[in-house]
Amino acid sequence: MRNGLLRAVAVALVGLGAAGASWAATLRVQPGQDLAAAVQAAAPGDVVEVARGMYRANLLIDKPLTLRGIDRPTISGGNQNDTIRVTAPDVTIEGLIVRDSGSSLQEQNAGIYLYPGAHRAVVRHCDLTYNLFGLWIEKVKDVRVEGNTITGKRDYDSARRGNGIQLYNTQGAQIIGNNISFVRDALYVDVSHHATFRGNKLHHSRYGSHYMTSYYNVWEDNDTYHNRGGLALMEVREQVVRGNRAWGNSDHGIMLRSVQDSVVEDNVVAGNQRGFFIYDVEYVTLRRNLVVDNFVGAHLSAGVKNNVVEQNDFIGNREQVRYVGTKDEDWGGKVGNYWSNYIGWDRDGDGFGDVPYEANDMVDRLSWRHPSMKLLLASPAVQALRLVGQQFPVLRVPTVVDRHPRMLPSNPEWSPWRGKYFSGQ
Repeated sequence: MRNGLLRAVAVALVGLGAAGASWAATLRVQPGQDLAAAVQAAAPGDVVEVARGMYRANLLIDKPLTLRGIDRPTISGGNQNDTIRVTAPDVTIEGLIVRDSGSSLQEQNAGIYLYPGAHRAVVRHCDLTYNLFGLWIEKVKDVRVEGNTITGKRDYDSARRGNGIQLYNTQGAQIIGNNISFVRDALYVDVSHHATFRGNKLHHSRYGSHYMTSYYNVWEDNDTYHNRGGLALMEVREQVVRGNRAWGNSDHGIMLRSVQDSVVEDNVVAGNQRGFFIYDVEYVTLRRNLVVDNFVGAHLSAGVKNNVVEQNDFIGNREQVRYVGTKDEDWGGKVGNYWSNYIGWDRDGDGFGDVPYEANDMVDRLSWRHPSMKLLLASPAVQALRLVGQQFPVLRVPTVVDRHPRMLPSNPEWSPWRGKYFSGQ
């Protein structure tokens, strides 16, 4: 009886397999065949497999299906319109070289354009090259973009290029493990929420990432380097920025502008013109970040208040902090930050300095206004001016004050990050 039951189950499983096979067919396209016609002929749920070769097509995918490349075939849009346009949900595009979109910024030409309603689209392991926008993703939910290499129209000026990945009005995007370069902004995120950006390499562009009015996102384990700016967060709240590396950018490593209620922790910010640029920021926690060998470690201006800044390492920056404000800004709390130019002492051996660290004084302010004054910084007259400013509070300028500076850095592996400077595009 047991054997009979097993045979019945096996027959049922075979029947289910046959039913599934009849529902989802696999169509194979060879070089010289009409790829657009094959996509049009496919039924919802089908798989269209494209053999290695060159295909000239501007594809419209208006039904759920999988478009899969075998041995990296190339689809060229002929420098017109979008190379692939997706208007249906549940579409997967994988293993293709997608190139040669049109060049109209007004029409937002893209290698792959995910139109409103293309929910749950997956684009993975593709090369998107010489497109205006690599991917334009608009009004979709739960898209996944993973393991792609994206480069733009490298012979265009930066202002005439599109972005590598453009997210507009999306929810729940997963942008994982992509390598994006030679575009305007590698990632442009506008009014897009509950997204995860992890393990991406973003380089040789204007901004590695440019956030605008986007909430509840996670930015983790990304590399942004050799851009004008690394990560730019503007008009955002409820962000987690953790474990990233922003180095060798010609302006800032991480910009926080009009940011609230966010956590920025365990990042490496090295070799940038400004490590952090912090403007109009409140209720943000910055902790355990390594800020090393930047021209300015952190530049603070306008409305920076109610933040927690602790356990960070400021090492070897030409200016540790450039602060413009009307009253002192307290950093460090009871656990402090490490400052490589701290000249205080730790008499009781508890690991914290016995005198507060003050980032700037009157001489620093004068040198910012009159850069040629730096030629005299080692002169006895300037040193006397510093001493006068310390002795007479009326001449003291507002600054960042760390009342419990740490005597040793939290991150002992800081030395390899020296010398990571911008090398041009």
